[in-house]
Amino acid sequence: MGTVTERAPKQDRSRATRQRILEAAVACLAEHGWSGSTVAVVCTRAGVSRGAAQHHFRTREELFTAAIAHVAEQWLTAVRERARALPREGQDRTYAVVDMLVAVHTGPLFRAALHLWVAAGEEEALRPRVGALEARIGREAHRLAVDFLGADETQPGVRETVQGVLDMARGLGLANLLSDDSTRRSGIVRQWSRILDAELRRGAEG
Repeated sequence: MGTVTERAPKQDRSRATRQRILEAAVACLAEHGWSGSTVAVVCTRAGVSRGAAQHHFRTREELFTAAIAHVAEQWLTAVRERARALPREGQDRTYAVVDMLVAVHTGPLFRAALHLWVAAGEEEALRPRVGALEARIGREAHRLAVDFLGADETQPGVRETVQGVLDMARGLGLANLLSDDSTRRSGIVRQWSRILDAELRRGAEG
């Protein structure tokens, strides 16, 4: 039987291999969509054998939902770190929060997740996993938005307005899939931040 010190490097290598597979899966989804993202393609990109992938993930569905969950957790951690550098209060902070949320929805994670969501509409084996994952990410994104904005959701209309910003961010992410929408997006982000800031101020005064 191996010693504890012998087992630790092996576990580290296993974790590193798992992470490499997950990151390769997200990159493949973002670039090739569901139909082009086979386990074999992911293994080639990650530089691992098919057996290594199957050691960590029994099915293709398990691999790709785990991949999105993994990167979503990384995103949530990064967002919390970025929040420390946001302006402390006022309309500048509101704009910075909205801009940050929109940036996430126009990046590779959203593109990969979107391919997975679309596939779940046709692949029955994917649907329960993706539905649960989407609900969890949606709840956490909403909670972070509320925290960063200092929004009081007990005030009428505030919860719906915050959720509207997240829905708007998704829509901008979709528009950005076919062409660079950054110029139009910039004006929309500024206008939405003004609307949101006014709503939050009314809620605070109410």
